[in-house]
Order: sequence, then structure tokens, then C-alpha cells
Amino acid sequence: MRIIRYAAEGVRHYGELLPGDAGIARCEGDPFTGLSPTGHVDDIGDVVVLAPLEEPRIFGFAYNYASHVDETDREVPEVPVCFMKPSTAVIGPGDAIVFPADGELIHFEGELVVVIGKRARRVKPSEAHEYILGYTCGNDVSDRVVQRRESAFGTLLIGKGQDTFAPLGPVVATELDPSALTLTTRVNGAVTQSASTADLLLAVPDIVSYLSRYLTLLPGDAIMTGTPSGVGPIRPGDEVEVEIEGIGVLRNPVVAESL
Repeated sequence: MRIIRYAAEGVRHYGELLPGDAGIARCEGDPFTGLSPTGHVDDIGDVVVLAPLEEPRIFGFAYNYASHVDETDREVPEVPVCFMKPSTAVIGPGDAIVFPADGELIHFEGELVVVIGKRARRVKPSEAHEYILGYTCGNDVSDRVVQRRESAFGTLLIGKGQDTFAPLGPVVATELDPSALTLTTRVNGAVTQSASTADLLLAVPDIVSYLSRYLTLLPGDAIMTGTPSGVGPIRPGDEVEVEIEGIGVLRNPVVAESL
């Protein structure tokens, strides 16, 4: 099932994106308490597709692909390197990534995102799938200049958490095996990242288990699993696409901040 969140005539709904994007089967309820088809089908051209999650907590894993560790000239971390992005960083498909007025070096990072489906605490890796609703595409937009200054003092917030720095979408794909999905990122149509989630240093079940060992995960939480090599700069006027096998394409333009 590909769960999509959208607005039709100003009203927000969840629905199931039909095969071939032939339409959206509108549903009542939400993915965390249960979806029930209403029998109404919306034309995707008549709706506004929204971020698949509304104001989620966002957890991130840094340096979780060896190829990205190599390109940053670092050692593989001894423990997972985690951070959070505020819910206000989230935007949906087609929404603009805002290049800050004082920004110098803003990077894209295409990532597989895990969506938690139910409350989870001290979950074993073998049980992680029971707590996962599904998966979506994400872009961990990062202000490298601020990030490096923060990191030198052991923090990581503004460099990762500015408004519009967490594009998510276009759908949450359920019943998907995350172990070897193809991930491709393009900037203005040119491929910049091409990898498989099989190369994650900490696989999805281990990521969920690790986080839930120390804190309670909640329905609707989003976990960015890390980015492979090939990250690079974006500028106003660019368009970034993150495509993941079985999920779809998350596409966002980049615009200059208007003060």
C-alpha cells in the first residue's frame, strides 16, 4: 500500500495511491489508528500532495554509509551518531527548499526514511518490522558551514534543522523490504547519488532497536537512515529529486529566502 496525504478542495485526507498513479482512493481515519476506504476516488491532478506525516519528530543517523564516511574523510563512528530535526523543518513534494539569506554552502542528502507505526520501547532487531508502518523518501538538507561550527562544540541543530530542511514524500510505502532498495538522487536531472540500502552500516532493524533502547518511539516518528556518497551543493533555481525503489520520487525546487 502507498499511503498518501493530500488536500482536496482545502480539506486534508489520507488515501491509497492506486497502481499507475491512476487516482487516490480516499480514506477515513489515519494510518496509525486505521484507514477505511470511503469509496471516493480523487484524481491526483486535482489535489495538492502534502508531506506524508504531519509535524513528525525526526531522528537522523549520520555517517551510516561507508562511502559517505570516506568522502567526509572521517573514521567509521564507534557508536551511531544521531541528531534530531524539528517538525517545522518538514515540507512535502513540490514544496520549496528555502536557501537561507545568509547561507553559504547548503547540501542535499538523499535518504531512506523509516516511519514508525506504533509506540516502541526496547525493541529487538528481529521484532522491528512489527513497529514500522512503512518507508518514504527524505532529503536531509544541511547548512555545512553552520553544521561544522556546531559540530566542533558537540552540537548539531541549526545546521540540520532550519525551516524546509526536511523534505519528505511522496508516499509511505508499506510492506516494503528495506534491505536492498536502490536510492538515486538527481540535481537538475543529473544523477549525483546512486546506492543501495544494502550498504547501510546500521541496517533498518538495528536503527529502530538502537533508538528504542534509549527512548520511546511514537507513531508518526520519522527516522532518516543516513546518506550515501555523492552529497553536494544546491543553489536557488535548482531542483532536487530523491527516488527510492518501491516508493517513488520526492521532488523539490530550491528558492532564495525572501526577507
